[in-house]
Amino acid sequence: MSDTTNTFHAVNVPMKFVYDLHTEMTQNNVILTYEGFFSQEITKSVLAMSERKFDADGLDANIKKKVFNVMVETLQNICKHQFADEDDLKETPAIFMIGLVEGDYLIISGNPLATTKIDNIKNRIDKVNSLDKDGLKALYKEARLASTISDVGGAGLGFIDIARKSGSPLVYSFDHVNEQLSYYTLMVRISSKTDSAE
Repeated sequence: MSDTTNTFHAVNVPMKFVYDLHTEMTQNNVILTYEGFFSQEITKSVLAMSERKFDADGLDANIKKKVFNVMVETLQNICKHQFADEDDLKETPAIFMIGLVEGDYLIISGNPLATTKIDNIKNRIDKVNSLDKDGLKALYKEARLASTISDVGGAGLGFIDIARKSGSPLVYSFDHVNEQLSYYTLMVRISSKTDSAE
C-alpha cells in the first residue's frame, strides 16, 4: 500500500497536509495568500479580508494606509498584466501574498504575462528604482500632469506610487515559461519606520 500522507489529492485532502500548510504559513509570517485568476471583484474581496485582519491586529492607521495603497496598486498591476487568453495558459495562475518580515510588511505578487511586455515593465521599474525621494516626487507630479497612465511612455503612476509609499526599491524577476509566456514576480517591502511621501 502506498503512503499518501504527504501527497495532495483533490478529492481526498489528507489532514496532515492542511496542518503542515498552516504551520508553514505561520512560521513564515504569511498573513494572506490568494492564487488564481484576478478580477476587480476578487481584488475587492482580498482588500476587504485584509482590512478585517489589520483592524483585528490593531494596525497603526498610517501604516495601514501605506500598506493598502501598495496593495491596491499591486492588485491592479496583476489585473492589468496577467495573461489568460489561452485556456492552457490558465494553468499558470497569478498569486498575491502578504507577510511580515522584521516588523515590515512584505507584499509579493506573481502572474504570467506575455514576454513581449517585459522590456516595457522592466524599464519602468528600473527608472523608478533609480530615483531618490525627491526624484520620485518630481516624476509623480510630471506623470500626473501629463496623465501618463497608459502603456505608452512614462514610468507608470502605479510603480511611482508604490515606491513612494513603501519607501523601498521594487524587487522583480521574469522567469521563462514558454516561447510566448513569462512569469512576472514583484516584491515590495513596506517599512514601518519610514514616513510615506504625500
